[in-house]
Parts: sequence; structure tokens; C-alpha cells
Amino acid sequence: MAFSYISFDSQKTRLFLTFTFQLLLLFVHQSRATNFNKHFDITWGGGRGKIIGDVLTLSLDRVSGSGFQSKKEYHFGRIDMQIKLVPGNSAGTVTAYYLSSQGPTHDEIDFEFLGNSTGEPYTLHTNVYTQGKGEREQQFRMWFDPTSKFHTYSIVWTPQTIIFLVDETPIREFKNMESIGVPFPKHQRMRLYSSLWNADEWATRGGLVKTDWTQSPFTASYRNFGVKARSVLFGLDSTRDQKLKWVRENHMIYNYCTDTKRFPRGFPPECTVKV
Repeated sequence: MAFSYISFDSQKTRLFLTFTFQLLLLFVHQSRATNFNKHFDITWGGGRGKIIGDVLTLSLDRVSGSGFQSKKEYHFGRIDMQIKLVPGNSAGTVTAYYLSSQGPTHDEIDFEFLGNSTGEPYTLHTNVYTQGKGEREQQFRMWFDPTSKFHTYSIVWTPQTIIFLVDETPIREFKNMESIGVPFPKHQRMRLYSSLWNADEWATRGGLVKTDWTQSPFTASYRNFGVKARSVLFGLDSTRDQKLKWVRENHMIYNYCTDTKRFPRGFPPECTVKV
């Protein structure tokens, strides 16, 4: 039996494979790219919010910050956004990323990133409002540099639970505990909002470190927005539960459920439930 061999020019083959791989990467990138004009309106900032290609940026200077909101309202689901936070000396600035309804009895699910002095870690501030009442703050130190590249911040909201995720690592879960009298945000539709603004009266070390305006404009960047608008089944399996415990034990710096000065007469009822 005779065998025939096909000879390839190795350099041409490498070029062909490289070109094919680059096309594949381009296809994947485009499939994940976000048409921000389709999903969001820049609502304030006098031109400080910009959409360039598949990236949206918000900026803050001494005159004004900026912000955007989703065109649609959502009622349960999962919201994902990749964010690259303000680099360098961002003390006094706050980058807020949250779901909220409107009115005095609004519901709200908050990520807030509190700026830092150069070399210090960001503080990730979370809160849950129901019927206009919040006071459920938990804060964390970031275990990575959130300014060097994009990281994914997700809110999973179902009738049973709210889960905050950072790069798929759960940092907080707020369960539906209406059975013991704890209100849960489930009746109002919410829009997604984000803003970059000056809060140097409280944001960094309780307001001790002020905004250094010589560093402005401060800029945060966004890409790869994703939403599953319908109610989704998502819980903490054993692996995610272990990650949540790791974050709480190693990176949580404030928990309203342990603040005896704030609640001298006893903690809110949800604090008595083991999580």
C-alpha cells in the first residue's frame, strides 16, 4: 500500500493559524461587546459621561461628576458589569453601581466603591434598602487592585435571595426572611444606575482624607454589561458557600449586625439568623 504525504510550508501554516486565532478572538470579543447606547442613557455630567465603542466612561472633576441609568427596568434576574475603578489617589470619590426603584419607599441594592489614598486598598460598601429604609451596610477590603484591569461585579436578585458577586466570588447574601418580619425588596421594578461623584465629607476614613483635585479628572470605565431579566435559580452551593465564608472572615471590615453602638437595644431580626 502506498502512502502519499502532503507537505506544508511551516511559515505559511503558522501565519494561517495566527490569522485564524485572531479572527476567533475578534469574534469572541464582539459577541461580548455591549452596545451601551442601546441599554443606557447618560443622565448627567455635562459631557463627562462618554460612550466610545464598547466602553462607557464616567468622569469627575471639581465642577461635576457624571452618571448613567438603564433604559429598562428589571424585576428579578442577574446583572453583570465589568468595571475598572479610578486609579491612583482616588480619595474622596465614590463610584456607585446599583439597582433602584423610585420614590420615598424605594428599594435599592448597592455596590459603592469608596476611593483611597495612593497605595491603600479600595473599600467596597454594600447596602440593601427596602421600602425606603436601608441601614444594612457591610463593607469589605478588595483583595486585588480594582484599578489595573476590569473586574466583574454582579447582582443576583430573586424572590428568595440577593447575592453580591465579585468575579463570581460571593461576598454577601441577603435572604428573604419575611417569615420573621424582615421586609424584602421584591415588589418594585428597578433600573440599573451608576455614578461617579465627590463624597469627601465621609467616603475616605470617615471624611478625614479629602479629594485632591490636582489629580482630576477622575475616571471609571465600564464594559460587557449583561442581564438575565427573568427570575433565575441561583443559590450558594458548597463551593460558593466556602468562598462567602472566606470573604467574610478575611476581608469584611464592617457589618451592621455587629455594631453595638448603632443598635444598643438589639440588632435587627435578620442578624439573629445564621448565614
